[in-house]
Amino acid sequence: MALLSAVCTDGSLTLSDAARVVDLSASTALRLLRTLEGSGFVSRDPGGNFRPGASVIQLGALALGQESLVSLCTPHMKRLVAKTGESCYLSIPGPGDTGIYIAIVEGTRSVRHTSWVGRSIPLEGSAAGQVLTGGQPDRGFAIVRSGVEDDITAVAAPIVIGGRTVAALSIVVPSYRLDEAKAKNIGEELVRVADNILTEPSEDHELPQESMEEK
Repeated sequence: MALLSAVCTDGSLTLSDAARVVDLSASTALRLLRTLEGSGFVSRDPGGNFRPGASVIQLGALALGQESLVSLCTPHMKRLVAKTGESCYLSIPGPGDTGIYIAIVEGTRSVRHTSWVGRSIPLEGSAAGQVLTGGQPDRGFAIVRSGVEDDITAVAAPIVIGGRTVAALSIVVPSYRLDEAKAKNIGEELVRVADNILTEPSEDHELPQESMEEK
């Protein structure tokens, strides 16, 4: 556990540095790191350094408590739904190359995306997957059309805590009613909400008029 903590604290450690930090021999540290690597708790970058793996990031999100993370995000998700009329999801990294939807606030429109809570989605080819793996463009959000489902567009932004992406907020919309301008407006609002989710839990901001639910 001390070795895992050292890797997570530093973000990237060589074998010799990891062994030194926890006062272990290099052979013992390597054996333990290989065990952690086999369980997904650490990974190796192209240079051979040890980094936190997907399992420890998922565990970090769970350590906040899925319930506490959901409680933290739900008021923001409700505001996003009130402004857009579209379904809003919260997802976290899952096992392997997957993400898991852990909460939804369903949209208010008659045609809407209904609950996939508890279901896994592929990281590759999904908007939530892009941001969970740091693959979003410089603008800070990802837009994916017909990714996990045909005729569905998802817009997602990462929730970063302690310098690491622990979850994703996404809006899921039938593609026929989401043009590029509306998708961009939603993406920008998702980024703003995700960036301030710890510091501004009750603050309310208006989306640009063109991205709000049509009356």
